[in-house]
Amino acid sequence: MSLFKREEPLHERLAREGGLVEREPRAPWREVGIHGMQRAREWDTTLTAPAKGIDGDAATFVALPDGSLLVEDGPESSLQSLADAVERELQPPYRARAARADGDLWAVQARRIEVISLPEAPDGEALDLTRTDDGTDFRVDGERTFGSVRALEERGAREGRAFTVHAERLDGDIWEVRASAL
Repeated sequence: MSLFKREEPLHERLAREGGLVEREPRAPWREVGIHGMQRAREWDTTLTAPAKGIDGDAATFVALPDGSLLVEDGPESSLQSLADAVERELQPPYRARAARADGDLWAVQARRIEVISLPEAPDGEALDLTRTDDGTDFRVDGERTFGSVRALEERGAREGRAFTVHAERLDGDIWEVRASAL
């Protein structure tokens, strides 16, 4: 054995001593994407349903509290058979998306939504109301606006002192609302 020859190269020894080299192969559950953290559930129900006479291959719709359907994207033909299938598991109001799986069989996903009437709402498609200790910020379609909407303030106050409320117009005075505490 040579006097100056090392058994292990210096860079490998330093990496091992510094904890940068794993001695065992990585376990499969440590790979990217398999980490034990579950994602927040996006849909409250997922199902398949037979539906005849629907044109197209996909649709997005909202069921209002009164049972009427607003088709946001997709065919003008009746989506009532899909809504009936969803309503065996989930009562309106809800937002749903559907895709033709095979022939007359459709896959449908739906999630609950909160809907309120805002007859005093300003023109626009999206409203954002945020209240913090620093004050209140009200925006219509992203633009800061003077004033507020009382029903949105009341809805936000149920979340606590500091809150944010986002509303999107569904149809006329009917808005989908999401609120959370800050």
